[in-house]
Amino acid sequence: MATGPGPVLPSGRQIELAWGDQWAVVTEVGGGVRSYTAGTRAVLDGFGAGEMCRGGRGQVLAPWPNRLSQGRYRFDGVEHQLPLEEPALGNAIHGLVRWANWEVLEQASDRVVVGHRQHPRPGYPFTLDLAVEYHLAADGLTVTTTARNVGDRSLPFGLGFHPYLSVGTDHVDEAILCVPARSRLETDDERGHGDAPMVAVAGSALDFTVPRPIGDLRLDTCFGDLLRGTDDRARVVLASPDDGAAVTLWMDASFSYVMVFTGDTLAPERRRRGLAVEPMTCAPQALRTGLGLQVLAPGAATVAAWGIEPGAS
Repeated sequence: MATGPGPVLPSGRQIELAWGDQWAVVTEVGGGVRSYTAGTRAVLDGFGAGEMCRGGRGQVLAPWPNRLSQGRYRFDGVEHQLPLEEPALGNAIHGLVRWANWEVLEQASDRVVVGHRQHPRPGYPFTLDLAVEYHLAADGLTVTTTARNVGDRSLPFGLGFHPYLSVGTDHVDEAILCVPARSRLETDDERGHGDAPMVAVAGSALDFTVPRPIGDLRLDTCFGDLLRGTDDRARVVLASPDDGAAVTLWMDASFSYVMVFTGDTLAPERRRRGLAVEPMTCAPQALRTGLGLQVLAPGAATVAAWGIEPGAS
């Protein structure tokens, strides 16, 4: 690929989108959203143009989100072994495309469609086309993904995204959170595995169906059984206790789970600065458990949408 003068940025080409006072940047590396602002306010706790992405900020997670114990799974009678990106914990994590180069398929001032073809590789011997559209409009940022099996055999598929929301507080402790979920996935706290069943959150410290401050609670939690509005969208809301500023992340019916992460395992300077709210079509470990996993036949496609409303409450 030809490049201009000067060094190449760590996240590659920067694709800028603008609508009114909103501004977003999508990156060539990973096809994710690096930053998003509305007016003078940062809607996402992203990363700088001169930085390498850390903590998954804004990345696309496919063909599976979250962790997979030992990187092993069985599909259509065949055992597969994926590389372990968390070797100390024995996990494969967040799919295969977040460090890949994506190409611009369509572009306008307020929207871009980026695409990536995942060719067969050890551990995932399938051919998958991904196209992600980022679109700014009066109601905020909408992200629509189309995944298509362009190979000759069925493939397993899950999708997630990893934005960190911000409402201007120094840390997430002061922020007020609402997660419209009736259950959560039990996990092995040491490894982040989630083979256990979903359990009800009612009456527990993890019940955020009524908005309340996060406080010192450490969250790295997969929520499910999402409550939805008449438009079939589930909405997670993060609000400031001071000026009422709020950010809403919505998910259409394709996203049955949402991961909420307070960032306690990140580098000290980034810890608990933003709240990762990760829409996921399937649960952690889905390649092993099948919980929410899709199987795409040759030629089949699936479409999923989520978005961020920067001023809704």
